[in-house]
Amino acid sequence: MKKNNFISKTKKNLLVFFIILLIWQIIYKIGIFSPIYLPGPVKVFETFCDMVFDGTIFTNLLASLYRVFIGYFLALIVGFFLALFFYLKPKTYPYFSNLLDFLKNIPPLGLIPLLILWLGIGEVSKITIVFMASFFPIFLNIQKGFMVTDSDLIEMARSFSYKDGEIFRKIILPSSLVDIFVGARIGLGYAYRSIIAAEMLAASKGLGYLINFSRLMSRTDKVLVGIFMIGFIGMISDKIFVKFASLFLKGDLKNEWYKSN
Repeated sequence: MKKNNFISKTKKNLLVFFIILLIWQIIYKIGIFSPIYLPGPVKVFETFCDMVFDGTIFTNLLASLYRVFIGYFLALIVGFFLALFFYLKPKTYPYFSNLLDFLKNIPPLGLIPLLILWLGIGEVSKITIVFMASFFPIFLNIQKGFMVTDSDLIEMARSFSYKDGEIFRKIILPSSLVDIFVGARIGLGYAYRSIIAAEMLAASKGLGYLINFSRLMSRTDKVLVGIFMIGFIGMISDKIFVKFASLFLKGDLKNEWYKSN
């Protein structure tokens, strides 16, 4: 049954993909736009193959992936422990709530000029952008997961002489897994979005650099290759994440978001 559903879903996705390619090819053939601004899908595929053979696509891809995952995992770790700290020490949260709200509403990309001045154009500034972009979706969802834990279950555990560590491991953490994974999934998407913009402004390699440099050279085919690569890699990363999350959430009939893959 699952295999049939997978095949059916794959066919539907491929159908939409081929329809888009067909429309793109028709627009290219009609000549609504100049090939300089919108090359055909065949030209873009040929450019992609050339970049695969000369290795440039891998150099830029690996640079972007390195920055994404370093910044993302730092945000995941800091977000988790900060949410845990505020849960264990709720009286400290009012001191930081306004500061966090203030920082939450500042677009990380708006800080790029300042970060370049402070941190230079090396890896640290771009990883910092990824960290800031993905931190708040992760932190806020984890915080929400900890807060909505059923207090009756906690009181029952205390009546059975459970220690705080046992309560966290056996009740709070399992009940908050859905929110943790939702926040982590959203944060991953924000990480991919932010790194492209960061690399377009200050980088010597990466998919964002590839897109921006190709734009300056009027190589729209390479621009499209860069865009398609980040979209494809982001999609694959999301599907891998969903499969990983399903190992923990499988059987939770109230929360089946992980089946969206």
